[in-house]
Amino acid sequence: MACPNVSWGCLLLLLLCFAWMGDAEYAKYKDPKQPVNTRIKDLIGRMTLAEKIGQMTQIERSVASADVMKNYFIGSILSGGGSVPAPQATPAMWINMVNEFQKGALATRLGIPMIYGIDAVHGNNNVYNATIFPHNVGLGATRDPDLVKRIGEATALEVRATGIPYTFAPCIAVCRDPRWGRCYESYSEDHKIVQQMTDIILGLQGEIPVNHTKGVPYVAKNKVAACAKHFVGDGGTHNGINENNTIIDEHGLLGIHMPPYYDSIIKGVATVMVSYSSVNGEKMHANHDLVTGYLKSKLHFRGFVISDWLGIDRITSPAGANYTYSVQAGVNAGIDMVMVPFNYTEFIEDATSLVNKRIISMSRIDDAVSRILRVKFTMGLFENPLADLSFADQLGKKEHRELAREAVRKSLVLLKNGNTPNQQFLPLPKKASKILVAGSHASNLGYQCGGWSIQWMGGSGDITAGTTILDAIKSTVGDATPVVYSENPDDSLMKKNEFSFAIVVVGEPPYAETVGDNTDLTILDPGPDTIRTVCSALKCAVVVVSGRPVVIEPYLPLMEALVAAWLPGTEGQGIADVLFGDYGFTGKLSRTWFKSVDQLPMNFGDPHYDPLFPLGFGLAINSSQPG
Repeated sequence: MACPNVSWGCLLLLLLCFAWMGDAEYAKYKDPKQPVNTRIKDLIGRMTLAEKIGQMTQIERSVASADVMKNYFIGSILSGGGSVPAPQATPAMWINMVNEFQKGALATRLGIPMIYGIDAVHGNNNVYNATIFPHNVGLGATRDPDLVKRIGEATALEVRATGIPYTFAPCIAVCRDPRWGRCYESYSEDHKIVQQMTDIILGLQGEIPVNHTKGVPYVAKNKVAACAKHFVGDGGTHNGINENNTIIDEHGLLGIHMPPYYDSIIKGVATVMVSYSSVNGEKMHANHDLVTGYLKSKLHFRGFVISDWLGIDRITSPAGANYTYSVQAGVNAGIDMVMVPFNYTEFIEDATSLVNKRIISMSRIDDAVSRILRVKFTMGLFENPLADLSFADQLGKKEHRELAREAVRKSLVLLKNGNTPNQQFLPLPKKASKILVAGSHASNLGYQCGGWSIQWMGGSGDITAGTTILDAIKSTVGDATPVVYSENPDDSLMKKNEFSFAIVVVGEPPYAETVGDNTDLTILDPGPDTIRTVCSALKCAVVVVSGRPVVIEPYLPLMEALVAAWLPGTEGQGIADVLFGDYGFTGKLSRTWFKSVDQLPMNFGDPHYDPLFPLGFGLAINSSQPG
């Protein structure tokens, strides 16, 4: 463009050129001032099929790299249980890893950030030195929605400490059979208690604004996206078998298992995970009527629906027998993001082929991608895709450990206290000639944390930073009171010593998912022998560390006191706080405690209801009746 003599016409032409160049660079989806729906529509209109299917793909960190993110337009990464950048990784190591993957996503043509997810189900429990809170079964016993909300707030900060913006929590299953290996992930057999506990979503994601549209996800700045799981009926499977079939009529499904989803959606939950299980023989991962018809259409859920780990593979039996069909059935049922998690090229190729053959419609793909983008835009990922160290000091923070200790205190349920109302055994005196502490769970941090703790299945011993029950007892009693620990003492130890009393801590080993399915529900050996030996010789309080009620009735006459401590997590001091009377017992059973496994399933309201301790039972100190 020649313009030797500068004129007004030339200047005007130059200004028009600059304006045109500015318009070419401006994209509505990049403008945070634009409404979210405008941004979604603008971005969807720019995306190729490959970019769309990439957004629907979630892969495990072990197969991820910056190049993979860039070349396949991957929309999400997760850490599976125990999948970490390095053993005892620091927040900086987590953040550097997440940011490296994110830079790959941002280097794509459209620069759509990925969302990284992790199973922070009782604190940021995969991460070394994180605060590990009691598992949900214990939190249900607190009956304290405000406490659970504060735990959500603390968990959000500890997840952000590692540069992660998304947790696969809470589990809002209504566990109807304690033989199920995931029962400890359920707040209660009573859906009303589970509904109250969905306040954890407000802690994780932030308080929902007034007049917020129902069903639309809400995630405040510096919070994390939550995930209500596992939709739906996961806690009602036949005989409590994990991933099995929930045989139930519509009234039962909508009246028992669905209500916590109503509350979660009202509270703005960002995502919902589908259950491995079936409802009346139909796999939930292929259940269009419930995923699309009910969750999306009737309940107006506008966030995204995610599969479980290899979830679509398990639509067929055996799993993966016809992967193309699994992709078709899962996506057409209404799953928006697929937790692949490893063989992402196969998923992408099959999904692409199914769209090209019009077996999966482009409108279904656009719906899925719109929902994923809605969550990403809502939580500010486009504006702040990269993490920094500003939250690193939140991991394992003293205030969070104090909160966990409070949660432990409030979760404890006193089931027996003395053999008559006038002979109460608890609280224990801090000054005594000598105290015996026994049992497999007294000095084992891994056991008291349970599954989903550092590793998927949990572990034994000093798996992370925390306080064992034994150490808590030692720090609580008087300086002049000796504490002797013997995991499984024999008669000779008790004859050689003049113990004032004994505390026996026994329970279940750690487990997760199907590994935890159990038809016997017995205490880990040699726990029963420990109770018999110690409690026959000394006055004793028995503390049960377990993810569910276990067989205890045969030993009940031997003991002076019985406390259900559930899976308390890292802060064992909360148990000593209450045993020795610094705080009272306030917990109430969130689950029915059976007499015999032959009674199962048995839930409050059943015609054959004849429990050892009913739902809601819990003694208070100085009261022989439920307090």
